[in-house]
Amino acid sequence: MSNYCIKSINLTKIYPGGIKAVNGVSFKVDYGEIYGFLGPNGAGKTTTLGMLITVIKPTSGDAYIAGYNIHRDASKIREKIGVMFQDPTIDRDLTGWENLYVHGLAYGINRNTLIKRIDELLEFVGLSEFANTQVRRYSGGMIRRLEIARALLHKPEVLFLDEPTLGLDPQSRAKMWDVIRDLNKEGVTIFLTTHYLEEADRLCDRIAIIDYGRIVCEGKPSELKNMIGGDVIYVKISKSDSNTNEFINTLSRIGKVKLIGDQVSIVVKNAPKTLPKIFELAEEYSIRISEIRYTQPSLDDVFLYVTGRRLRDTEVSSLEFIRMRRIRRMR
Repeated sequence: MSNYCIKSINLTKIYPGGIKAVNGVSFKVDYGEIYGFLGPNGAGKTTTLGMLITVIKPTSGDAYIAGYNIHRDASKIREKIGVMFQDPTIDRDLTGWENLYVHGLAYGINRNTLIKRIDELLEFVGLSEFANTQVRRYSGGMIRRLEIARALLHKPEVLFLDEPTLGLDPQSRAKMWDVIRDLNKEGVTIFLTTHYLEEADRLCDRIAIIDYGRIVCEGKPSELKNMIGGDVIYVKISKSDSNTNEFINTLSRIGKVKLIGDQVSIVVKNAPKTLPKIFELAEEYSIRISEIRYTQPSLDDVFLYVTGRRLRDTEVSSLEFIRMRRIRRMR
């Protein structure tokens, strides 16, 4: 048994061909917490979630959900959890109400109880006036809210959300965030995956940043951003300049430097005071600066700091795309 709502112990998933989708992932989630997995597409977020909800068998490792073991107690776990998958599974030919009714009967919920519960949930997610509308007429945001309602029919203790706002417009995303916050206020523990920086920052009590199947850092959003240790200055330069390397080496005396393409990031204590010094050095080394800016640390800066590259919100490399497609076919 576990004192945590979710406890993962070295979960690993290796697919045929040696594709290591998840590599020794360990973390703990307290009861009543919103815990987020933040990372790019193909990082292992969905595979980890799949193992936790007992639909993907781990290659090795262990986990407990609400005190039950994923290997021995799969049926008990499924009674305790609600799941919203990344790919919509709602029947578009049925109405919203009918979708919930069919799902509730499949869970064995008493009909009278189910009818009352459906009305409550449709009100909760703001879909009461569309209860008798065919789902094919719903917007993307409405469908995602209906899927949350469906996941809550049996009053789960833990809700798993896989990319809950993927593809939604900003307004629909904000509505979904309100629903998630309200659920959490009612005591539901929430585990969500996302590759949206703002979503993780605004919603999650704690975040694990995952990349290439490994957790690279974990903590409260504020704690992760404090890891950076100061302001972040971005300097876009011409790599063809002969003194580029010397210029970058000199910048490393000012702060922590990382080079990404033709852009240099420098972490400093006080950006406004440092900017004039950077211009002086650029002039000294005959470096052409095409752009310079600074920001307070963001989760994107954290991802850059711990991985050496930016979190790509909407695109993946061709290699990662092939990796993701192969993994999806194998599930």
